[in-house]
Amino acid sequence: MEPWLELCRSAAQDIDEVLRRLPTRVEREPVLSAGVGGDDTTAIDDAAERAVVGRLEELHRQGHDFTLVSEELGERSFGSSSTYVVVDPIDGSVNAKRGLRNFCLSVAVASGSSMADVEFGFVHDFGTGEEWTAQRGKGAFLDGQPLGNVGPKDSVEILAMEATLAASVADHAEALTGYAQRFRITGSLALSLCQFAAGRVDAVCSLREVRAVDIAAAQLLVLEVGLFIGYADAGPLEASPLDTAHRSLVVAAATEELKDRLAEILVM
Repeated sequence: MEPWLELCRSAAQDIDEVLRRLPTRVEREPVLSAGVGGDDTTAIDDAAERAVVGRLEELHRQGHDFTLVSEELGERSFGSSSTYVVVDPIDGSVNAKRGLRNFCLSVAVASGSSMADVEFGFVHDFGTGEEWTAQRGKGAFLDGQPLGNVGPKDSVEILAMEATLAASVADHAEALTGYAQRFRITGSLALSLCQFAAGRVDAVCSLREVRAVDIAAAQLLVLEVGLFIGYADAGPLEASPLDTAHRSLVVAAATEELKDRLAEILVM
């Protein structure tokens, strides 16, 4: 995982400093531009991305080449290499700019340009301070302790929904009542997938098409504990490119049957 774990931890500390420097909505919320991924780039998004890019530039000066894919600036080459670094500086930026606690830094490192190539995932929860990591073939971890001993339930008690505009929730809620007993909406897809990997929720879905930057790190945690995740209607997740394009709703559950049933409900 070196040098990536050290870099991610340093970037998380830098973003913590950004949050202290921009403490309220007044400083965090102003829109500076439109990000490459299509969302507004607010002051907090911009400052957090600058912090991460600064760490990556330093790593490049030390001799590491890679291609950066980030929510706000898009794709940028740092030398010639097949390595991809996929960054969402703040997943849950609406929460971050409003002063709510559920948002995170998400970083994935891949040996190629598709989701199947992701080798390392890092998610730092700024609300709880929890650190979620995964390494392909070597497991998933919460604060250094292996995940997988406690999994989600085989029948869905809690479904975490993300990308939840009110109209989208209204459109899907009735159909989902036969699938799950309870809903949770926290405002960060990456964190919801981490909570799922830890068995804190039993399934996850997005009600809006997601991008690689939203899920590249967290999907590796899900896979490393033997759970199921995929697109609802866009072909195999593992074949999708690591870019900023919106591709499909994403679904995750404890069994393939539950995953596929969730996808059916969302797209019918």
